[in-house]
Order: sequence, then structure tokens, then C-alpha cells
Amino acid sequence: MKILFFLSHPAHYHLFINTYKILNESHNCIIAIKTKDILENLLNSANVSYYNLQRKNLKRNNKLKLYIDTIGGLLLRDIRLIKLIYKNKPDLMIGTEWAIAHVGWLLGIPSIIVNEDDTAATPENKYFYPFAKTLLLPECCDIEFFNNKRISYAGYHELAYLHPNRYVPLKNKIEQLFKDEKNYIIIRLVGLNASHDIDKKGLSFELINKLIEKYGDKFNIFLSSEITLPPQYLNKVFPLEKKDMHHALSYAALFIGDSSTMIAEAAILGTPAIRFSDFVGKLSYLEELEHKYGLTYGIKTSEPEKLLYKVDKLLAIQNLKDEWHKRRMKMLSEKIDVTAFMVWFIENYPQSVKIMKENPAYQYRFK
Repeated sequence: MKILFFLSHPAHYHLFINTYKILNESHNCIIAIKTKDILENLLNSANVSYYNLQRKNLKRNNKLKLYIDTIGGLLLRDIRLIKLIYKNKPDLMIGTEWAIAHVGWLLGIPSIIVNEDDTAATPENKYFYPFAKTLLLPECCDIEFFNNKRISYAGYHELAYLHPNRYVPLKNKIEQLFKDEKNYIIIRLVGLNASHDIDKKGLSFELINKLIEKYGDKFNIFLSSEITLPPQYLNKVFPLEKKDMHHALSYAALFIGDSSTMIAEAAILGTPAIRFSDFVGKLSYLEELEHKYGLTYGIKTSEPEKLLYKVDKLLAIQNLKDEWHKRRMKMLSEKIDVTAFMVWFIENYPQSVKIMKENPAYQYRFK
């Protein structure tokens, strides 16, 4: 079988890389991408070949320009994907990318869309979901929507690469973060450049200053940012390579950010995580991690004082990481190894759709 993976974000590299490597041992797998942050660096470091269908990295603050670039970029990817398909003739396409749904429908090639963002938070879903052949979504995501084509599974994207079967944190990779024998807090700022990010807010520099002033004596504080930081923060910039971030998240005392993906990663690794975002209440997988498992907390950007209060409450808990380890283990006991499940689902597609429709518990073979 020839399988085309389309990656459009660094998080999608982590989501699919284990599945790609396993399937590529016995199938012909190819990867298409569009430029986004460090995605190409990750693929090059892993010595994985790929086709880049859009080299321009969109970063627009103007709404009109962002919409124009988004639509224009999609049309460009559609055209280039059609050319790639005629050259490689894949039997199946998988990814989170809009183009594989449109082009797959047009050319009669099945597309599996893998997503975890609810349509309420990312309304563009409704423009490409109808073209997909199959939707592979976490059980908590978009409940009662698209039931005719969705397959639900007990997991999150982050469990494709941070499940204990796939990942072991290494403290020796991050020893320099424990300066002066102090533990550390990581703060993450995202660019909010996607179409669904328009008019959304995240952490402000004013609030970051308050966090540094209040907790900087007891903890080392490191900033990871998609945006250019002012000069006064240069001594706070996360000092390690981005590839070591998961090790850093594993051992951090606390993670604070407006990045949904990194909030979920921290929570799944057993690190208390606070998301400060206008998306609070709108993403089911983060709501589940908060309200079912108690691994993260969501605070809206209109409530900055509530963020400071929550940080105080968490850091006052004795043996905080031990408590989060227990919560993490409860979550893991109820979830599956997402990579193992995806490998089975893709290799046995479309029969796997029928099996999951008739017996959803089949997935628990992949623990």
C-alpha cells in the first residue's frame, strides 16, 4: 500500500512520525508538508525525505491579508498535491490538512482526517470535513457531529508520541535548567497567526513581568516564544534546543502558556499546566484533561489575577509532582497507545472502520 502523510505543523511531525516509521517498513510511505516553524528542521534531523508544497510561512497580523493568504495557500497546496498524487499514486492519504480532503474527494482517493480541535473553536472544519472519507477524532471531540464518517478513540494526539510506550524523559538532557539548584517554570507564548486565532489573546508582557517578579526568586523562569521577545527577557529565553522541550516539560515544576498543544503535552507528562487563553472552554480534549483528570487548568485572558492566584495555590501543594503523577497514571489507564492504534487502523483500512463501528472496544487491544 502507498500512503501519503500531509504534515502542516511541527506538532503533526510528532503526531505521525512513529506511525510513519512503522508503516514505512512494510509499505511505501511519502510525506508532504507546508512550511511551518521548525517542521522542516525536525524532518531533516530525523533524516526523513519530504515534498514541500508551500514554502511560505504565513504570519499576517492584518485580517484581510491573513484570509487572502489562507485561501491562496490552500489553492496552491491543492494544485501541487494533485501533481504529487499523479506522480506517486497513493492509495490512501492521512493528515490534518484541508487539501487532502478536497483533493482526495476530487480524485477518488480516501482521506483520513486526524484532528482534535472542536469545530466550535475551529469553524473552518465545516468547510473540509464533508470532503473527508473518514474522521479520526478523540472520543471527547465534536461529540454528536459527523457521526456518519467519524471514528472515535480513547486518546489524544499527544499520546501518539508521549505515551510511555513511545517516550521516556531524560533528565540528563536538561541539567542546565536547574541553575543554582532551583527548579524551574516554563512560560510559553504563541504567535496566534492562524485563521481561527483572529481576535484571540494570550499572555501579555505585563502579566509575564508579574510572574517573574513574584516567582523568580524561588524558581528559574524560562520563556519559550513564537514571537520576538523584548531585550529585557533575553536572559530568560529557554536555553535548550526545541527538540529537548519534552524532557524539559517532564521535569518542570509548572508550565504556563497560551499554546494548547504544549498545555496538553505538559499535562500528559504529569506536569501541572495552566492555560491562559481565549480558547478556554472550547477545546474538549483540554476540558477533559482538566475536569476529568485534574491535570490542567484553564483561565480566560480577562482574568489575569485568577492566573496568579492559581499559580500560588498550585505551588503551595506539598509533593505537587507526586500528586500529578497519580493523576497522570489514572488518565493513562483509561487511554490507548495512539500510535499502535493508528498503525493498525491504517494498515487495515477500510475494514478497520467497520470493526470500530461494530466494536469500539476493539481499540483497547492497543494499550
